[in-house]
Amino acid sequence: MIEFKDFSFKYKESENFALSGVSLSIQKGDFVGIIGNSGAGKSTFTYALNGIIPHHFEGDFYGEVNVNGLDTVEASPSQLALTVGSVFQDIDGQMVSSVVEDELLFGLENFGVPHDRIESRMVEMLAMVGIEDLRYRNISTLSGGQKQKVAIAAVAALMPDILVLDEPTAELDPQSSLQIFNMLRMLNEKMGITIIVVEQKIMLLSEFSKRLMIINEGRIFLDGTPQEVLKDTGLLRNIGVNCPRVATLAGRLIEKNLYKGDVPVNIGEAEIMVKRIIY
Repeated sequence: MIEFKDFSFKYKESENFALSGVSLSIQKGDFVGIIGNSGAGKSTFTYALNGIIPHHFEGDFYGEVNVNGLDTVEASPSQLALTVGSVFQDIDGQMVSSVVEDELLFGLENFGVPHDRIESRMVEMLAMVGIEDLRYRNISTLSGGQKQKVAIAAVAALMPDILVLDEPTAELDPQSSLQIFNMLRMLNEKMGITIIVVEQKIMLLSEFSKRLMIINEGRIFLDGTPQEVLKDTGLLRNIGVNCPRVATLAGRLIEKNLYKGDVPVNIGEAEIMVKRIIY
C-alpha cells in the first residue's frame, strides 16, 4: 500500500512547490495512470515514491510518504528499491551494462534472485517485451525504443511489488506502445504488481488503467476511474489535457442530453455507445 499524507515538496532554489498538499492512498494491485502538462509535478510524484526525493534531490519536504510500511524519508533508497522498481525517462542514464543480457543479469544477481531461476526469468522477460533477438546485442547499437524495452524488462524481471514508469512509451511506435501496456496489464493482473505509469498517451492510459490521476500546477486535479475523470472533457481541455476522441464524442453527446451512460475509453465501447443512441 502507498500512502501520501499532506505531502508537499519544493526543490532547492525553486520559488514554487513542485507538489503541494497531496493526500491519497494507492492499494496493492492497482493500476494507476498519471497525466498532466510539462512541469505539473508528475515526475516529482514518482520521485517521492522511490526515495529519489528526499535522498537525491534537496529541498523542502513536508508531510509523509509511506510505501509498504516504509517511510521514504527514513528508509534508504536501496531498501525502497527492493519494493519499488523504477523506469526513468533518461534511459541511457539508467543502463549499467553494455550488453542487453548483462543489463538483466545485473539486477537479477545483485538482488538475490536464486541462481537456478535467473535464466528462466530473463528469457521470460525478454520474450514478454518482444526483444528475444536483442539478448546479445550491444546496448549502444539499439534504438531509443529498443533501449526502453530493455530497461522495462530489466526492472520487471526483479518482480517488484510496485513498478513505477515515467513515460515508458515516449520513443515507441503505436504497436510497441500497445505491447508495453499489455505487458504491464499482465504483470498487474497475473502477478499482482502495482503499476504506476506517467504517460502522455491518454488513450492508452484510459484503456489500461483502473485509476486515472490528472496533476495540474502541483496538485491532484482529478482522481478516479478513467470513465469518471474523462466525463468532463471541457474541464480537461481548459487545463490543456487532450482527451481521447471517443471521450470527446461522449462529452458532446452528454452535453446535448443525447447520452447518459459511462464515457467510453476505447473504440469498442464507443461503438456500443453509438448503437445505444441510434437504436
